[in-house]
Amino acid sequence: MNIALWVVQVLLAAVYLAAGGLKVVRPREQLAASGNLDWMKDASDVGVKAVGLVEILGAFGVILPWLTGVASVLTPVAAVGLVVVQVGALRVHVVRDERRPLPANVILLLLAAFVAVGRFPG
Repeated sequence: MNIALWVVQVLLAAVYLAAGGLKVVRPREQLAASGNLDWMKDASDVGVKAVGLVEILGAFGVILPWLTGVASVLTPVAAVGLVVVQVGALRVHVVRDERRPLPANVILLLLAAFVAVGRFPG
């Protein structure tokens, strides 16, 4: 079980670090123009950067506390935060009638929930 949790934690960290990094580094207009991130057309620059920052923090949070043993309870807390991010993403895409990203959102939500449940002390 520990190996499966680590694999999922590393996968989540990689996905959220990449996605969040793009949102923080690239201009919103450039990301929206790609055609894959239409929700950004209706979001503010600050909103997109904030989502990116939350994703980056979540990426570090699902790895570093558990890896270092320092405040390891923050790993499942970060995973819960990523679940919340995906609930928000699902809501945005459903309201905008964007069906294509929904499967990825559900998978990321389930993976984050797996880490949250698997790493909570108890």
